[in-house]
Amino acid sequence: MKAFLLAAGKGTRLRPLTLHTPKCLVPVGGRPLIEYWFDLFEIHGIDEILINTSHLAGKVRDYIAENSRGIKIKLTFEETLLGSGGTIKKNWDFVSAEESFFIFYADNLTNIDLDKMAGFHDEKKMDVTLALFKVPNPRECGIVELDEDSTVVSFAEKPENPVSDTAFAGIMLSTRALAGFFPDKDIFDLGYDVLPRLAGRAAGYITGDYLLDIGTREKLHRAEEDIKNNRFRVMMNGAAR
Repeated sequence: MKAFLLAAGKGTRLRPLTLHTPKCLVPVGGRPLIEYWFDLFEIHGIDEILINTSHLAGKVRDYIAENSRGIKIKLTFEETLLGSGGTIKKNWDFVSAEESFFIFYADNLTNIDLDKMAGFHDEKKMDVTLALFKVPNPRECGIVELDEDSTVVSFAEKPENPVSDTAFAGIMLSTRALAGFFPDKDIFDLGYDVLPRLAGRAAGYITGDYLLDIGTREKLHRAEEDIKNNRFRVMMNGAAR
């Protein structure tokens, strides 16, 4: 299966760490963040990915050249950031022949069971499945309202008055139908410009697996502690990493 790994952000909230290190290469538990994604891809058979780059793109390119681990990786460079949706639209040819594909926000640390999510997606037969998780701070997240059949009723990015505590996890399993929801512009965001249009056409998969957005120094420290204390683990060939 193919996947997009969205990794072009500047990581401004992680400065000064990201002044000289791309966010996807920031060390977490002694390993670059992107390595945990590669673990997940190996486990679940994702063997071809497109990674968008911008800030310190050369360092990402050099790292991938030495550490692709057998995964077929296509790198794209954005001199001007296209937004999460704009990246997918510009590189649509990468998945135009696929029945389904994943989209991942690279600034997450997770061990989500993608096989279970794929099984849920096949069962629901929707255009898109969004991975969701419960959050204590819904005003700071993209919030999803579901009906009793796990169909997305509404989506709001960082709402003032959240209708639930169920947030988008930055992981999507999509079909080619997604292209029909793109706005008529080149630079746009999935959360603000696409996901609200998917009401009634997307399913919500609520995961209890580990997921943490490493967007701030505080959360990076929390991830370090979780790895140190075995609250986060990825199983590779029967062994924890």
